Amino acid sequence: MEVQTDADAVALIGASLDLGAGRRGVDMGPSAIRYAGLAARIERLGRDVHDLGNVEGAVPEATAVGSERVRFLRPIKHACEEVARLVARSVDDGLVPLVLGGDHSVALGTLGGLARAHGSGGVLWFDAHGDLNRPETSPTGNVHGMPLAAALGLAGSEFESDAWPLPAVTPDRVALIGVRSLDPAEITLVRELGVLVFTMSEVDRLGVERVIQQSLEHVDGPGFVHVSLDMDALDPDIAPGVGTPVRGGLSYREAHLALELVAESGLAHSLEVVEVNPILDRENETAELAVELVASALGARIL
Repeated sequence: MEVQTDADAVALIGASLDLGAGRRGVDMGPSAIRYAGLAARIERLGRDVHDLGNVEGAVPEATAVGSERVRFLRPIKHACEEVARLVARSVDDGLVPLVLGGDHSVALGTLGGLARAHGSGGVLWFDAHGDLNRPETSPTGNVHGMPLAAALGLAGSEFESDAWPLPAVTPDRVALIGVRSLDPAEITLVRELGVLVFTMSEVDRLGVERVIQQSLEHVDGPGFVHVSLDMDALDPDIAPGVGTPVRGGLSYREAHLALELVAESGLAHSLEVVEVNPILDRENETAELAVELVASALGARIL
């Protein structure tokens, strides 16, 4: 039984953006997730759904790259500013923002909008990668590898905007979960900042329940607590439709348990799911899994 009669309504905000990624296709992620039955699944939890449509990203072939250090940053910021506006509006309207990516650069808009509404907060960052590169350290110049550094106010003035305050989150309230691929500069930054990081080796040793409990304690505090779920946090055997897969990720049950524990805590009041790439998927199974995980994060239970 899943009905939660006192549950807050959800605002769906799509972000059809793939300018931040090295491979094309994640701009179709919001459509794939909706097609997999997201709204109906949420409504079965007793929550109303307000679909605010998509923030459309520019077309790479018709857009100037700009600096190779931060490829397509100007149009990415433009899209993220609109995401931030919709997120802040949703919060003001008493809705739970659920952002559908798109590549992970959209998180700058999500976190920026939350900080605009609440002040700086904390984030659970489920990802195979750290997303802590900066323009001077990124090996690719792809912005989807920089949003967490940008939200921390560490990626330089290029990421500043009137649409959001920086830092939107602080290092003492960031927890990375499922990490298994960090660039050298990211490792150095993590050690300098003291960010809480649970690699997959640590998830294996400690178990999901302990990892999530410690992460929630770490990110709890004033402002907001946000969950950012990059689908490449999961093992590519069960989530093949992602642009940067890394073997050895979270299993099906580990991912569900993690998000069930988040829901039980009652701490998180916003969510985003990013990096679903239908071009690389098998019969939309990654998008379908994304729908299931959103349901778990919003309180779905077997009994």
